[in-house]
Amino acid sequence: MTSPRGADLLAQTLKAAGVARIFTLSGNHIMPVFDACLSAGIELIHVRHEAAAVHMADAYARLTGRPAVALVTGGPGHANAVGALYTALMCDSPVVLLSGHAPHGEIGRGAFQEMRQADMAAPTCKAAWTAASADSLGQDMTRALNLAASGRPGPVHVSLPTDALDARIAGNPDSGTSSAAADGLSTPLSGALMQWLGAGRRPLVLAGPLFLSRAGRAALAALEDAAGVPVVGMESPRGVADPSLGAFAEMLPQADRVLLLAKRVDFTLKFGNALGPQCQVAQIDPDEPEIARARKAFGERLVTVHKADPTAALTSILRAARKQSGWKGEVRAAIAYRPAAWDGARASRSGLLHPVEVLRPAQALLDSHPDSVFVSDGGEFGQWAQACLNAPQRVINGPAGAIGPGLPFAMAARLASPHAPVVAAMGDGTFGFHAMEIDTAVRHGLPFVALIGNDARWNAEYQIQLRAYGPERKIGCELLPSDYHAVAAALGGWGARVSTAAELAAALPAAQASARPAVINAIIEGLAAPMVSRGV
Repeated sequence: MTSPRGADLLAQTLKAAGVARIFTLSGNHIMPVFDACLSAGIELIHVRHEAAAVHMADAYARLTGRPAVALVTGGPGHANAVGALYTALMCDSPVVLLSGHAPHGEIGRGAFQEMRQADMAAPTCKAAWTAASADSLGQDMTRALNLAASGRPGPVHVSLPTDALDARIAGNPDSGTSSAAADGLSTPLSGALMQWLGAGRRPLVLAGPLFLSRAGRAALAALEDAAGVPVVGMESPRGVADPSLGAFAEMLPQADRVLLLAKRVDFTLKFGNALGPQCQVAQIDPDEPEIARARKAFGERLVTVHKADPTAALTSILRAARKQSGWKGEVRAAIAYRPAAWDGARASRSGLLHPVEVLRPAQALLDSHPDSVFVSDGGEFGQWAQACLNAPQRVINGPAGAIGPGLPFAMAARLASPHAPVVAAMGDGTFGFHAMEIDTAVRHGLPFVALIGNDARWNAEYQIQLRAYGPERKIGCELLPSDYHAVAAALGGWGARVSTAAELAAALPAAQASARPAVINAIIEGLAAPMVSRGV
Protein backbone atom coordinates (compact mmCIF):
# COMPACT_ATOMS: atom_id res chain seq x y z
CA MET A 1 0.00 0.00 0.00
CA THR A 2 1.22 3.50 -0.81
CA SER A 3 1.60 5.99 2.03
CA PRO A 4 -0.89 8.86 2.40
CA ARG A 5 -0.32 12.17 0.66
CA GLY A 6 0.31 15.42 2.46
CA ALA A 7 -3.27 16.41 1.65
CA ASP A 8 -4.51 13.28 3.40
CA LEU A 9 -2.50 14.08 6.52
CA LEU A 10 -3.90 17.61 6.47
CA ALA A 11 -7.50 16.43 6.24
CA GLN A 12 -7.07 13.69 8.82
CA THR A 13 -5.51 16.14 11.30
CA LEU A 14 -8.36 18.60 10.85
CA LYS A 15 -10.94 15.85 11.26
CA ALA A 16 -9.27 14.57 14.42
CA ALA A 17 -9.33 18.13 15.80
CA GLY A 18 -13.10 18.30 15.36
CA VAL A 19 -13.30 20.20 12.07
CA ALA A 20 -16.40 18.70 10.43
CA ARG A 21 -16.87 21.23 7.60
CA ILE A 22 -14.75 23.62 5.59
CA PHE A 23 -15.88 26.78 3.78
CA THR A 24 -14.31 26.87 0.36
CA LEU A 25 -14.24 27.78 -3.31
CA SER A 26 -12.61 25.34 -5.71
CA GLY A 27 -9.40 26.03 -7.64
CA ASN A 28 -6.48 24.23 -9.24
CA HIS A 29 -4.10 24.30 -6.30
CA ILE A 30 -6.45 22.76 -3.74
CA MET A 31 -7.93 19.82 -5.65
CA PRO A 32 -5.80 17.36 -3.61
CA VAL A 33 -7.40 18.76 -0.42
CA PHE A 34 -10.90 18.38 -1.88
CA ASP A 35 -10.10 14.75 -2.66
CA ALA A 36 -8.67 14.18 0.81
CA CYS A 37 -11.71 15.77 2.51
CA LEU A 38 -13.95 13.35 0.65
CA SER A 39 -12.03 10.44 2.18
CA ALA A 40 -11.88 12.04 5.64
CA GLY A 41 -15.61 12.78 5.73
CA ILE A 42 -15.23 16.56 5.97
CA GLU A 43 -18.14 18.49 4.46
CA LEU A 44 -17.28 21.18 1.91
CA ILE A 45 -19.53 24.25 1.83
CA HIS A 46 -18.58 25.75 -1.52
CA VAL A 47 -19.35 29.42 -2.14
CA ARG A 48 -19.27 31.88 -5.05
CA HIS A 49 -16.45 34.18 -3.86
CA GLU A 50 -13.41 33.47 -1.72
CA ALA A 51 -14.15 36.32 0.69
CA ALA A 52 -17.53 34.71 1.40
CA ALA A 53 -15.75 31.52 2.50
CA VAL A 54 -13.74 33.49 5.06
CA HIS A 55 -16.79 35.42 6.25
CA MET A 56 -18.67 32.14 6.72
CA ALA A 57 -15.79 30.68 8.70
CA ASP A 58 -15.64 33.86 10.78
CA ALA A 59 -19.33 33.78 11.75
CA TYR A 60 -19.28 30.03 12.30
CA ALA A 61 -16.30 30.36 14.64
CA ARG A 62 -17.95 33.13 16.62
CA LEU A 63 -21.22 31.24 16.94
CA THR A 64 -19.73 27.86 17.84
CA GLY A 65 -16.76 29.08 19.87
CA ARG A 66 -14.41 26.80 17.95
CA PRO A 67 -11.85 27.50 15.20
CA ALA A 68 -13.33 27.35 11.70
CA VAL A 69 -11.49 26.72 8.44
CA ALA A 70 -11.69 28.43 5.06
CA LEU A 71 -9.95 26.90 2.05
CA VAL A 72 -9.21 28.80 -1.17
CA THR A 73 -6.94 28.44 -4.16
CA GLY A 74 -3.68 30.30 -4.59
CA GLY A 75 -2.80 33.63 -6.19
CA PRO A 76 -5.94 35.64 -6.98
CA GLY A 77 -8.11 33.29 -4.93
CA HIS A 78 -5.93 33.96 -1.91
CA ALA A 79 -5.96 37.70 -2.64
CA ASN A 80 -9.77 37.69 -2.74
CA ALA A 81 -9.89 35.99 0.65
CA VAL A 82 -7.38 38.11 2.56
CA GLY A 83 -9.55 41.22 2.85
CA ALA A 84 -12.16 39.27 4.79
CA LEU A 85 -9.56 38.26 7.38
CA TYR A 86 -9.47 41.81 8.72
CA THR A 87 -13.05 41.58 9.95
CA ALA A 88 -12.22 38.32 11.71
CA LEU A 89 -9.06 39.81 13.22
CA MET A 90 -10.86 42.79 14.70
CA CYS A 91 -13.63 40.53 16.05
CA ASP A 92 -11.17 38.16 17.81
CA SER A 93 -12.49 35.32 15.66
CA PRO A 94 -10.50 32.04 15.44
CA VAL A 95 -10.37 31.47 11.67
CA VAL A 96 -7.80 29.37 9.82
CA LEU A 97 -7.34 30.32 6.17
CA LEU A 98 -5.73 27.62 4.05
CA SER A 99 -4.66 28.71 0.57
CA GLY A 100 -3.22 26.69 -2.26
CA HIS A 101 0.22 27.80 -3.38
CA ALA A 102 2.67 27.33 -6.21
CA PRO A 103 4.88 24.24 -5.70
CA HIS A 104 8.18 24.67 -3.87
CA GLY A 105 10.03 23.41 -6.93
CA GLU A 106 8.73 26.28 -9.06
CA ILE A 107 8.93 29.21 -6.63
CA GLY A 108 10.96 32.06 -8.06
CA ARG A 109 10.63 30.75 -11.60
CA GLY A 110 7.37 32.47 -12.51
CA ALA A 111 5.07 29.65 -11.45
CA PHE A 112 1.34 29.77 -12.19
CA GLN A 113 -0.27 32.26 -9.81
CA GLU A 114 2.92 32.54 -7.78
CA MET A 115 2.60 35.13 -5.03
CA ARG A 116 4.13 35.95 -1.65
CA GLN A 117 0.92 34.84 0.02
CA ALA A 118 2.04 34.63 3.63
CA ASP A 119 3.47 38.15 3.42
CA MET A 120 0.17 39.40 2.02
CA ALA A 121 -1.88 37.75 4.79
CA ALA A 122 0.44 38.61 7.70
CA PRO A 123 -1.01 42.06 8.58
CA THR A 124 -4.48 40.52 8.98
CA CYS A 125 -3.41 37.48 11.00
CA LYS A 126 -1.88 36.39 14.26
CA ALA A 127 0.55 34.30 12.21
CA ALA A 128 1.07 33.36 8.55
CA TRP A 129 3.46 30.88 6.97
CA THR A 130 3.98 28.47 4.07
CA ALA A 131 3.99 24.73 4.74
CA ALA A 132 7.45 23.24 4.25
CA SER A 133 6.64 19.69 3.19
CA ALA A 134 4.08 16.90 3.14
CA ASP A 135 5.43 15.58 6.44
CA SER A 136 4.90 18.93 8.19
CA LEU A 137 1.25 19.40 7.26
CA GLY A 138 -0.13 17.67 10.35
CA GLN A 139 1.94 19.88 12.63
CA ASP A 140 1.00 22.92 10.55
CA MET A 141 -2.70 22.24 11.02
CA THR A 142 -2.42 21.60 14.75
CA ARG A 143 -0.31 24.71 15.25
CA ALA A 144 -2.72 26.84 13.21
CA LEU A 145 -5.80 25.67 15.12
CA ASN A 146 -4.10 26.17 18.49
CA LEU A 147 -2.82 29.62 17.61
CA ALA A 148 -6.20 30.73 16.30
CA ALA A 149 -7.93 29.78 19.56
CA SER A 150 -5.32 30.82 22.13
CA GLY A 151 -4.87 34.11 23.98
CA ARG A 152 -6.83 36.72 22.05
CA PRO A 153 -8.31 34.49 19.33
CA GLY A 154 -7.82 35.53 15.73
CA PRO A 155 -7.10 34.36 12.20
CA VAL A 156 -4.10 32.29 11.15
CA HIS A 157 -2.99 31.61 7.57
CA VAL A 158 -1.13 28.64 6.08
CA SER A 159 -0.19 28.46 2.39
CA LEU A 160 -0.15 24.95 0.91
CA PRO A 161 2.32 24.32 -1.94
CA THR A 162 0.89 21.77 -4.35
CA ASP A 163 3.97 19.54 -4.23
CA ALA A 164 3.56 19.28 -0.43
CA LEU A 165 -0.08 18.30 -0.90
CA ASP A 166 0.65 15.68 -3.56
CA ALA A 167 3.82 14.17 -2.07
CA ARG A 168 3.64 10.95 -0.08
CA ILE A 169 4.48 11.28 3.59
CA ALA A 170 7.40 9.40 5.05
CA GLY A 171 6.76 7.07 8.01
CA ASN A 172 4.46 8.36 10.76
CA PRO A 173 4.94 12.12 10.96
CA ASP A 174 3.92 13.92 14.13
CA SER A 175 0.59 15.68 13.76
CA GLY A 176 1.46 18.02 16.63
CA THR A 177 0.17 18.33 20.14
CA SER A 178 -2.58 20.33 21.74
CA SER A 179 -1.74 23.69 23.24
CA ALA A 180 -0.97 23.99 26.92
CA ALA A 181 -3.65 25.08 29.36
CA ALA A 182 -4.32 28.82 29.28
CA ASP A 183 -2.88 30.97 32.04
CA GLY A 184 -5.44 32.94 34.01
CA LEU A 185 -4.86 34.89 37.20
CA SER A 186 -3.89 33.47 40.56
CA THR A 187 -6.46 33.56 43.34
CA PRO A 188 -4.64 36.35 45.26
CA LEU A 189 -4.31 38.50 42.13
CA SER A 190 -7.93 37.94 41.19
CA GLY A 191 -9.08 38.83 44.69
CA ALA A 192 -6.97 41.97 44.79
CA LEU A 193 -8.21 43.07 41.38
CA MET A 194 -11.87 42.63 42.26
CA GLN A 195 -11.33 44.34 45.62
CA TRP A 196 -9.74 47.31 43.80
CA LEU A 197 -12.62 47.46 41.34
CA GLY A 198 -15.26 47.18 44.04
CA ALA A 199 -13.72 50.05 46.01
CA GLY A 200 -14.82 52.46 43.31
CA ARG A 201 -18.08 54.40 43.55
CA ARG A 202 -18.83 53.84 39.87
CA PRO A 203 -16.81 50.83 38.73
CA LEU A 204 -17.17 49.32 35.28
CA VAL A 205 -15.85 46.38 33.28
CA LEU A 206 -15.41 46.84 29.53
CA ALA A 207 -14.97 43.65 27.50
CA GLY A 208 -13.76 43.28 23.93
CA PRO A 209 -15.29 41.36 21.01
CA LEU A 210 -13.81 38.09 22.28
CA PHE A 211 -16.63 37.99 24.84
CA LEU A 212 -19.51 38.93 22.54
CA SER A 213 -20.34 35.35 21.59
CA ARG A 214 -23.30 33.69 23.26
CA ALA A 215 -21.06 31.91 25.75
CA GLY A 216 -19.03 35.06 26.29
CA ARG A 217 -22.12 37.16 26.98
CA ALA A 218 -23.29 34.58 29.50
CA ALA A 219 -19.92 34.72 31.27
CA LEU A 220 -20.02 38.53 31.35
CA ALA A 221 -23.56 38.44 32.74
CA ALA A 222 -22.43 36.01 35.43
CA LEU A 223 -19.63 38.37 36.43
CA GLU A 224 -22.01 41.34 36.57
CA ASP A 225 -24.41 39.36 38.73
CA ALA A 226 -21.69 38.08 41.06
CA ALA A 227 -19.93 41.42 41.50
CA GLY A 228 -22.80 43.86 41.14
CA VAL A 229 -20.57 45.83 38.77
CA PRO A 230 -21.80 46.78 35.28
CA VAL A 231 -20.06 44.62 32.66
CA VAL A 232 -20.40 45.94 29.13
CA GLY A 233 -19.20 44.31 25.91
CA MET A 234 -18.11 46.49 22.99
CA GLU A 235 -17.86 45.28 19.40
CA SER A 236 -19.35 48.02 17.23
CA PRO A 237 -17.46 50.13 14.68
CA ARG A 238 -19.35 53.08 16.17
CA GLY A 239 -17.55 52.57 19.50
CA VAL A 240 -19.16 54.42 22.39
CA ALA A 241 -21.83 55.65 19.95
CA ASP A 242 -23.01 52.06 19.35
CA PRO A 243 -26.82 52.38 19.09
CA SER A 244 -27.29 48.93 20.60
CA LEU A 245 -25.83 50.35 23.82
CA GLY A 246 -28.52 53.03 23.98
CA ALA A 247 -27.42 56.03 26.04
CA PHE A 248 -24.37 54.26 27.53
CA ALA A 249 -22.07 56.97 26.16
CA GLU A 250 -23.52 59.30 28.82
CA MET A 251 -22.44 56.96 31.62
CA LEU A 252 -18.90 56.10 30.56
CA PRO A 253 -17.28 59.43 31.58
CA GLN A 254 -18.76 59.01 35.06
CA ALA A 255 -16.88 55.76 35.78
CA ASP A 256 -14.12 56.11 38.35
CA ARG A 257 -12.58 52.62 38.00
CA VAL A 258 -12.58 50.59 34.81
CA LEU A 259 -11.30 47.10 34.14
CA LEU A 260 -10.44 46.50 30.48
CA LEU A 261 -10.98 42.81 29.76
CA ALA A 262 -9.34 42.15 26.38
CA LYS A 263 -10.73 45.52 25.29
CA ARG A 264 -8.45 47.46 22.97
CA VAL A 265 -7.76 51.10 23.74
CA ASP A 266 -8.46 52.28 20.21
CA PHE A 267 -10.82 54.53 18.27
CA THR A 268 -13.84 52.80 19.85
CA LEU A 269 -12.83 54.36 23.19
CA LYS A 270 -11.66 57.58 21.54
CA PHE A 271 -8.12 56.36 22.24
CA GLY A 272 -8.88 56.42 25.97
CA ASN A 273 -10.50 59.87 26.01
CA ALA A 274 -13.99 58.36 26.36
CA LEU A 275 -13.12 57.80 30.03
CA GLY A 276 -13.13 60.72 32.41
CA PRO A 277 -9.79 62.25 33.49
CA GLN A 278 -10.35 61.04 37.06
CA CYS A 279 -10.82 57.40 36.05
CA GLN A 280 -8.31 54.76 37.12
CA VAL A 281 -7.81 51.79 34.82
CA ALA A 282 -6.81 48.14 35.17
CA GLN A 283 -6.13 45.88 32.22
CA ILE A 284 -6.17 42.16 31.43
CA ASP A 285 -4.83 41.42 27.96
CA PRO A 286 -2.73 38.70 26.33
CA ASP A 287 -0.93 41.00 23.88
CA GLU A 288 2.00 43.24 24.78
CA PRO A 289 1.25 45.81 22.02
CA GLU A 290 -2.24 46.35 23.46
CA ILE A 291 -0.78 46.79 26.94
CA ALA A 292 1.74 49.31 25.59
CA ARG A 293 -1.08 51.20 23.89
CA ALA A 294 -3.00 51.42 27.19
CA ARG A 295 0.10 52.65 29.02
CA LYS A 296 0.52 55.40 26.45
CA ALA A 297 -3.13 56.40 26.67
CA PHE A 298 -3.53 56.41 30.45
CA GLY A 299 -0.07 56.89 31.92
CA GLU A 300 -0.13 56.69 35.71
CA ARG A 301 -3.90 56.14 35.68
CA LEU A 302 -3.23 52.58 34.44
CA VAL A 303 -2.74 51.27 37.95
CA THR A 304 -2.46 47.53 37.29
CA VAL A 305 -1.81 45.32 34.26
CA HIS A 306 -2.08 41.56 33.93
CA LYS A 307 -0.81 39.86 30.80
CA ALA A 308 -2.98 36.75 30.79
CA ASP A 309 -5.35 34.67 28.77
CA PRO A 310 -8.61 36.68 28.95
CA THR A 311 -10.99 33.73 29.06
CA ALA A 312 -9.08 31.98 31.82
CA ALA A 313 -8.73 35.28 33.66
CA LEU A 314 -12.48 35.86 33.53
CA THR A 315 -13.01 32.49 35.19
CA SER A 316 -10.54 33.47 37.91
CA ILE A 317 -12.02 36.88 38.69
CA LEU A 318 -15.54 35.43 38.62
CA ARG A 319 -14.55 33.11 41.44
CA ALA A 320 -13.16 36.08 43.37
CA ALA A 321 -16.16 38.36 42.85
CA ARG A 322 -18.10 39.60 45.85
CA LYS A 323 -21.43 41.34 45.38
CA GLN A 324 -21.67 45.05 46.10
CA SER A 325 -24.31 47.70 45.66
CA GLY A 326 -23.63 50.42 43.17
CA TRP A 327 -24.77 52.01 39.96
CA LYS A 328 -25.50 48.89 37.93
CA GLY A 329 -29.17 49.83 37.66
CA GLU A 330 -28.29 53.28 36.30
CA VAL A 331 -26.00 51.85 33.64
CA ARG A 332 -28.49 49.17 32.59
CA ALA A 333 -31.25 51.75 32.31
CA ALA A 334 -29.06 53.87 30.05
CA ILE A 335 -28.25 50.90 27.82
CA ALA A 336 -31.93 49.94 27.55
CA TYR A 337 -33.07 53.46 26.70
CA ARG A 338 -34.65 54.11 23.31
CA PRO A 339 -36.50 57.34 22.43
CA ALA A 340 -40.25 57.11 22.93
CA ALA A 341 -40.72 58.79 19.55
CA TRP A 342 -39.52 55.58 17.87
CA ASP A 343 -42.78 53.90 18.87
CA GLY A 344 -44.65 55.94 16.29
CA ALA A 345 -41.85 56.38 13.79
CA ARG A 346 -43.03 56.91 10.21
CA ALA A 347 -41.28 57.95 7.01
CA SER A 348 -41.78 61.53 5.91
CA ARG A 349 -43.13 60.47 2.49
CA SER A 350 -45.68 57.86 1.44
CA GLY A 351 -44.35 54.82 -0.35
CA LEU A 352 -41.38 54.69 2.02
CA LEU A 353 -40.83 53.01 5.38
CA HIS A 354 -38.96 54.34 8.39
CA PRO A 355 -36.12 51.94 9.36
CA VAL A 356 -37.82 51.34 12.72
CA GLU A 357 -41.03 50.29 10.92
CA VAL A 358 -39.04 47.68 8.99
CA LEU A 359 -37.02 46.33 11.88
CA ARG A 360 -39.14 46.21 15.02
CA PRO A 361 -41.68 43.71 13.62
CA ALA A 362 -38.84 41.22 13.15
CA GLN A 363 -38.29 41.07 16.91
CA ALA A 364 -41.24 38.71 17.30
CA LEU A 365 -39.57 36.23 14.96
CA LEU A 366 -36.30 36.45 16.89
CA ASP A 367 -38.21 35.99 20.16
CA SER A 368 -39.85 32.81 18.90
CA HIS A 369 -36.85 30.54 19.56
CA PRO A 370 -34.20 30.37 22.30
CA ASP A 371 -31.39 29.95 19.75
CA SER A 372 -32.36 32.61 17.21
CA VAL A 373 -29.61 34.54 15.44
CA PHE A 374 -29.57 38.22 14.50
CA VAL A 375 -27.13 39.31 11.80
CA SER A 376 -26.49 42.99 11.12
CA ASP A 377 -24.51 44.37 8.21
CA GLY A 378 -24.32 47.76 6.58
CA GLY A 379 -23.87 51.42 7.38
CA GLU A 380 -26.78 53.50 8.59
CA PHE A 381 -29.46 50.80 8.23
CA GLY A 382 -27.22 48.34 10.07
CA GLN A 383 -26.99 50.76 13.00
CA TRP A 384 -30.76 51.15 13.10
CA ALA A 385 -30.98 47.35 13.15
CA GLN A 386 -28.60 47.04 16.09
CA ALA A 387 -30.59 49.65 17.99
CA CYS A 388 -33.92 47.92 17.32
CA LEU A 389 -33.22 44.18 17.41
CA ASN A 390 -31.69 41.69 19.80
CA ALA A 391 -31.40 37.92 19.94
CA PRO A 392 -29.70 35.19 21.97
CA GLN A 393 -26.99 35.13 19.28
CA ARG A 394 -25.71 38.10 17.29
CA VAL A 395 -23.13 38.52 14.52
CA ILE A 396 -22.13 41.96 13.23
CA ASN A 397 -19.24 43.33 11.20
CA GLY A 398 -17.45 44.43 14.36
CA PRO A 399 -14.76 47.06 14.90
CA ALA A 400 -13.42 46.53 11.36
CA GLY A 401 -16.48 48.37 10.07
CA ALA A 402 -16.26 46.56 6.73
CA ILE A 403 -19.64 46.00 5.12
CA GLY A 404 -20.58 43.07 2.90
CA PRO A 405 -20.47 39.87 4.98
CA GLY A 406 -24.19 39.75 5.86
CA LEU A 407 -25.26 36.95 3.53
CA PRO A 408 -22.27 34.71 4.36
CA PHE A 409 -22.86 35.41 8.05
CA ALA A 410 -26.51 34.37 7.67
CA MET A 411 -25.57 31.10 5.95
CA ALA A 412 -23.05 30.27 8.65
CA ALA A 413 -25.66 31.08 11.29
CA ARG A 414 -28.05 28.60 9.72
CA LEU A 415 -25.36 25.89 9.87
CA ALA A 416 -24.52 26.72 13.49
CA SER A 417 -28.19 26.92 14.56
CA PRO A 418 -30.05 24.64 12.14
CA HIS A 419 -33.51 24.93 13.72
CA ALA A 420 -33.67 28.55 14.87
CA PRO A 421 -34.79 31.68 13.01
CA VAL A 422 -31.98 33.65 11.36
CA VAL A 423 -32.76 37.29 10.61
CA ALA A 424 -30.19 39.32 8.68
CA ALA A 425 -30.64 43.09 8.38
CA MET A 426 -28.64 44.62 5.54
CA GLY A 427 -28.44 47.82 3.56
CA ASP A 428 -28.96 47.68 -0.19
CA GLY A 429 -25.32 48.53 -0.78
CA THR A 430 -24.03 45.70 1.36
CA PHE A 431 -26.40 43.18 -0.25
CA GLY A 432 -24.58 43.72 -3.53
CA PHE A 433 -21.23 42.52 -2.22
CA HIS A 434 -22.26 38.87 -2.05
CA ALA A 435 -25.69 38.70 -3.68
CA MET A 436 -24.69 35.55 -5.60
CA GLU A 437 -24.32 33.73 -2.30
CA ILE A 438 -28.10 33.28 -2.46
CA ASP A 439 -27.13 30.54 -4.92
CA THR A 440 -24.86 29.00 -2.27
CA ALA A 441 -27.66 29.12 0.29
CA VAL A 442 -30.08 27.43 -2.12
CA ARG A 443 -27.61 24.70 -3.08
CA HIS A 444 -26.81 23.88 0.54
CA GLY A 445 -30.36 24.28 1.85
CA LEU A 446 -29.66 27.21 4.20
CA PRO A 447 -32.82 29.28 4.75
CA PHE A 448 -32.86 32.66 6.46
CA VAL A 449 -34.79 35.94 6.33
CA ALA A 450 -32.89 38.94 4.98
CA LEU A 451 -34.35 42.41 5.53
CA ILE A 452 -32.89 44.79 2.95
CA GLY A 453 -33.19 48.48 3.75
CA ASN A 454 -33.34 49.87 0.23
CA ASP A 455 -32.74 53.64 0.13
CA ALA A 456 -30.98 53.51 -3.26
CA ARG A 457 -27.67 54.89 -2.02
CA TRP A 458 -24.55 54.36 0.02
CA ASN A 459 -26.20 56.18 2.89
CA ALA A 460 -23.33 56.33 5.38
CA GLU A 461 -21.15 58.19 2.89
CA TYR A 462 -24.11 60.28 1.72
CA GLN A 463 -24.67 61.43 5.29
CA ILE A 464 -20.97 62.31 5.67
CA GLN A 465 -21.08 64.40 2.49
CA LEU A 466 -24.29 66.06 3.58
CA ARG A 467 -22.83 67.06 6.94
CA ALA A 468 -19.35 68.01 5.78
CA TYR A 469 -19.87 69.53 2.33
CA GLY A 470 -23.56 70.37 2.00
CA PRO A 471 -26.42 69.13 -0.22
CA GLU A 472 -24.88 70.51 -3.42
CA ARG A 473 -21.64 68.51 -3.00
CA LYS A 474 -22.99 64.94 -2.92
CA ILE A 475 -21.31 62.59 -5.38
CA GLY A 476 -20.68 58.88 -5.89
CA CYS A 477 -23.29 57.61 -3.45
CA GLU A 478 -26.21 56.90 -5.77
CA LEU A 479 -27.60 53.42 -6.35
CA LEU A 480 -30.66 52.20 -8.23
CA PRO A 481 -33.78 51.20 -6.28
CA SER A 482 -33.22 47.70 -7.58
CA ASP A 483 -35.47 44.66 -7.24
CA TYR A 484 -33.22 42.70 -4.92
CA HIS A 485 -36.10 40.39 -4.06
CA ALA A 486 -36.28 39.40 -7.72
CA VAL A 487 -32.56 38.54 -7.67
CA ALA A 488 -33.22 36.18 -4.77
CA ALA A 489 -36.17 34.57 -6.53
CA ALA A 490 -34.20 34.16 -9.76
CA LEU A 491 -31.52 32.23 -7.85
CA GLY A 492 -34.06 29.89 -6.26
CA GLY A 493 -34.84 31.82 -3.11
CA TRP A 494 -37.96 33.68 -2.00
CA GLY A 495 -38.51 37.41 -2.40
CA ALA A 496 -40.98 40.23 -1.79
CA ARG A 497 -40.94 44.00 -2.20
CA VAL A 498 -42.58 46.01 0.59
CA SER A 499 -43.22 49.74 0.98
CA THR A 500 -45.96 49.75 3.63
CA ALA A 501 -46.28 48.37 7.14
CA ALA A 502 -49.14 46.13 6.01
CA GLU A 503 -47.05 44.59 3.23
CA LEU A 504 -44.23 43.98 5.68
CA ALA A 505 -46.59 42.34 8.20
CA ALA A 506 -47.61 39.84 5.52
CA ALA A 507 -44.10 39.31 4.14
CA LEU A 508 -42.32 38.40 7.38
CA PRO A 509 -44.24 35.20 8.19
CA ALA A 510 -44.33 34.23 4.51
CA ALA A 511 -40.55 34.60 4.25
CA GLN A 512 -39.98 32.42 7.31
CA ALA A 513 -42.52 29.84 6.12
CA SER A 514 -40.88 29.59 2.69
CA ALA A 515 -37.98 27.59 4.20
CA ARG A 516 -35.76 29.19 1.58
CA PRO A 517 -33.23 32.01 1.55
CA ALA A 518 -35.73 34.87 1.68
CA VAL A 519 -35.18 38.52 0.81
CA ILE A 520 -37.62 41.23 1.87
CA ASN A 521 -36.77 44.30 -0.17
CA ALA A 522 -38.01 47.16 2.04
CA ILE A 523 -38.18 50.58 0.41
CA ILE A 524 -37.03 52.93 3.15
CA GLU A 525 -36.33 56.55 3.81
CA GLY A 526 -32.56 57.00 3.92
CA LEU A 527 -32.05 58.36 7.42
CA ALA A 528 -28.83 58.90 9.32
CA ALA A 529 -27.99 56.28 11.93
CA PRO A 530 -29.50 57.02 15.34
CA MET A 531 -27.48 58.82 18.00
CA VAL A 532 -29.28 57.67 21.13
CA SER A 533 -29.29 60.30 23.85
CA ARG A 534 -31.49 61.18 26.79
CA GLY A 535 -30.45 64.80 26.56
CA VAL A 536 -28.79 64.81 29.96
